[in-house]
Amino acid sequence: MGALVTLDLPADSPMLGLPWIITFGPLDEADEWEPVVCGPYERPHALALAEAVVSEEPLMAVVEPLLPAVSAAEIRDEITAARTAVCDTTETDEIDLYGDYEETFDEEQDRLTEEERHSQPLTEPTEEELRAGFNRIAGMLTGKGT
Repeated sequence: MGALVTLDLPADSPMLGLPWIITFGPLDEADEWEPVVCGPYERPHALALAEAVVSEEPLMAVVEPLLPAVSAAEIRDEITAARTAVCDTTETDEIDLYGDYEETFDEEQDRLTEEERHSQPLTEPTEEELRAGFNRIAGMLTGKGT
C-alpha cells in the first residue's frame, strides 16, 4: 500500500474548482525513478484514481491543483506567495504542505451534502467519466465552460 497526499482546503476554496494533477513517485527514497505526472482531472477523479493506484502498489501520489497561469507575472506571484508562506513559518522543518490524506478525505466527506456525497466517485472513474471531465476542464480553460 502506498501513500496519497493532497491539500487540506476549506469547502469554499476556489482551488477546488481548478483542474488537478497527480504526481506518482517512489515511496521509498532508495527506489529511484522519474515521477510520472498525470492529468489534468477534476479533483474527485484525481483523488479516486490516485487512491486506486496507491492501494495496490507502494507508491507516493501527490494530488494538487494545476494553476492555469496566463502570464509570467502570475507565475512569479505564485512563486513569491509560496516562498513567503515558507518564510512566514518559524518551524520550516515541520511544514506539512499537503496534510494527512485520510484525515483530509474524512473531513471533506463530512462537509459534503448527501447529494454531493453520492455524486462523488467512490471508485475508480471510468474512461467515459474521465473524458467528460477533460471536456469540462478544456471548456473552463478556454472560457467556454459550463
